[in-house]
Amino acid sequence: MRLGRVIGRTTATVKHASLEAQRLILVQPLDARSTAEGDPMVVIDAVGSRLGDRVLLTSDGRSVRRMLGSENAPARWGIIGIIND
Repeated sequence: MRLGRVIGRTTATVKHASLEAQRLILVQPLDARSTAEGDPMVVIDAVGSRLGDRVLLTSDGRSVRRMLGSENAPARWGIIGIIND
C-alpha cells in the first residue's frame, strides 16, 4: 500500500473493455511526510476521490481486478481509501 495525492483526472478514447465506465485518476505518490515521491500514476478510482484528496493506494493487481470484476483487466493500481485530514 502507498499514500498519494489526487492531482487530476484522465480520459481515454480507446481502452480495455474492463476499464469502460471506470474513473481514471492521476495520483502523485507521497512518502511518509506527504512529500512527492516518484512520477505520477494513472490509477482506478472506485471510491469517488476528488482533486487534492490524500488517498490510500493498493498495488495488488488481484484486488484491483476484483474491483473491476474482470480477471484479465490490465490494471495494477487502485484507490482503496480517502484519508481525512
